[in-house]
This record gives sequence, structure tokens and C-alpha cells, in this order.
Amino acid sequence: MTGRGASVLYDVPGPRARLRNNVLTLAFGVVLLLVAYFVWTKFDEKGQWDGTLWQPFLRADTWTELILPGLLNTLAAAAVAAVLALLFGAVFGIARLSDHRWVRIPAAVIVEAFRAVPVLMLIFFAQYGGSLAGLVVTEFAAVVFGLTVYNGSVLAEIVRAGILAVPRGQAEAGSAIGLRKNQVMRLILLPQAVTAMMPAIVSQLVVLLKDTALGFVVAYADLLNAGARVVPANYANLIPSVIVIAVVYIAINLALGYLATWLERRSRRSRKIAADPAAAEAAAGGEVALMS
Repeated sequence: MTGRGASVLYDVPGPRARLRNNVLTLAFGVVLLLVAYFVWTKFDEKGQWDGTLWQPFLRADTWTELILPGLLNTLAAAAVAAVLALLFGAVFGIARLSDHRWVRIPAAVIVEAFRAVPVLMLIFFAQYGGSLAGLVVTEFAAVVFGLTVYNGSVLAEIVRAGILAVPRGQAEAGSAIGLRKNQVMRLILLPQAVTAMMPAIVSQLVVLLKDTALGFVVAYADLLNAGARVVPANYANLIPSVIVIAVVYIAINLALGYLATWLERRSRRSRKIAADPAAAEAAAGGEVALMS
């Protein structure tokens, strides 16, 4: 469903579902308020709401010299790892559907192996294993490697499932008109599978962004390192720093979710216009009217 209020992650609920959701939202809201009050009072007893602990976040140099550099490092690692993970997932996801066993089986082994290993172990392996092999592996490279191979393996399964979800008749129709296998995959299967894969891809990219925090253990100067190590070392305010960094992570993930929703709606609208000549003609007429 693509009506008003639809999201890339769920369809618009019906009347009963809305009523049930409202009741549950109210109940959980009350519970959360009670929990928040309990946490607030305990923090207040420990003096964590003292203004002197929060004052550093009102200073520009705290942001420009400590937090923002960590944020930029987090976004850099996440961006590079996301691009590489998407490429990894696309290549190995399609390879797992190959008709050739010598392609399909090794791809399956690689995907299952990396998907079963924790990201933290992959980061350690990249840095310390690389040093044992005589390679100079930076913290950035170690974090990107771990995020790429793990999330890329998960995305490979998402790609494979998305392609298999397209009705078989689509591929058969493409073959019937003389398209080669790579053309069927590129022109027919992948475009239709993108929308089905979008919610899972976005969820995995959010996981990837949060997993950049694991670079903390190899001293990567990311956002978590700035909030849990550098800022508290300067101002002795660990709890306030962690709370502020958590809010920054929430804002980034919300922005990523809104971007995914926009891309999903744009993709649906483009395919609808392409499939409906009347809609395409109306859209073209509207553009001409705007230009005139």
C-alpha cells in the first residue's frame, strides 16, 4: 500500500490495527514515563544533572574539536563500508543464484562464513592479523573491512531473497523474447526486486552505521570514542557525554530512515509512470505547463 502515511518499513494499518496500536502506544508510553522518572531521580541523586557537567556541550570548541571530528570519522567509515557492502552483497547475492556450481558454491561458503562471524572478531582479525602478515592496517581500514564483509554477507542474502521473490514468469518472459541471462537479471529481475529489498537494506545500513561504534575497541577515533573517552577525559562527565552522543546517533538514523522513505516513494512513482502511459503523458504535460 502506498497511500498517505505509508512507510518504507510497513503498510498503513486498518481501523482495528490503529486502535490496537493506539492502546499499546498509550500503555507503553505510561511505562516509559515511569521508567524515565525512575532514571531521572536516580541520576539526580548522583548529581548527573548538575549544570557544570552539561556546560561543555554549550561551548563551540567541544563540538568543533572533539565531537564533530568523531562524527565525521563515523560517517566516513559508514559511507565507505556501505558502498562496499552493497557491492559485495550484489555480487555475491547474484553469484549464489548462478547456474554454475563452481560459482554458486564458493559464493555460498564465503557468505555463510562471514555472516556467522561477529563483526568485532572481523575487525580484530583485519588489524592484528594484517600486522602479523607484515601489513600496515589502519584503524579505519580495519573497521571498514569488518563492516563490509559482515554486512555485505547479510545483504547478499537479502539480494538473493529479493530476486527469488520476483515471479518466475518474469524471467521466463524475458527469455522468451530473446534476452540473455544477464539482461534478464539487469533489466527485469533487479528493478522489480529493489523495492522489495529496500526495507531490509535500510535496516541493515542502520545496523552498519551503529556497528561503526565497534571501532572503539581498536581506538578508532569515531563518535563513540569522542563521547565515551575523549570528552569525559577532559570534563569528567561520562554519563552526560554518552547521552548526547546517543541523541546524535538517533538523529543520524532518523535521517537515514527519511532518506530511505523518499527513495522508496520516488522509485514507486517512477515505475508507476513507466507502467502507465496515461500517467506518463499527464506528467509530461504538467512539465510542459510549468515550463510555458
